[in-house]
Amino acid sequence: MKPPICLVSACLAGVNCRHDGGNKLDPRIAKLVAEGRAIPVCPEQLGGLPTPRTEADIADGTGPDVLDGRARVVDREGQDVTAQFIRGAREALQIAKTAGATLAIFKENSPSCGCRRTYARDAGRKSRRVAGQGVTAALLSREGLRVISEEALDEQPDGPRA
Repeated sequence: MKPPICLVSACLAGVNCRHDGGNKLDPRIAKLVAEGRAIPVCPEQLGGLPTPRTEADIADGTGPDVLDGRARVVDREGQDVTAQFIRGAREALQIAKTAGATLAIFKENSPSCGCRRTYARDAGRKSRRVAGQGVTAALLSREGLRVISEEALDEQPDGPRA
């Protein structure tokens, strides 16, 4: 039986797609990709944002709030990039559906991929880490995918299970 396919944050697979042009290589994730068990995605790139790009945070909420129109994603220069984040989330969802993925392993703390924590900006324009999902993690969760962070792999010694 073929192992299940999952989505992974491309930065964890070693792709230089982070806002600063770097990556957050996790050898466990790179191995999944090399074995053909995972598809790397960068929702921010899929949404049309360049690399490198100005770092962004969710303003006054979390990913579910962005999806529901109650919050926005704003970069550190004040530009609203909500549309790009939502477009990237929808593209990642389409890739997951096409591949038959039921699991996503995403980078914690990202405004796109954060599973349990993300960065948000309050009305005073101060960025801080908050509990909650990023935009893509929230959309995939709503659509029934299991979304975990790379940190959760430490809790699964036998590797990811769909």
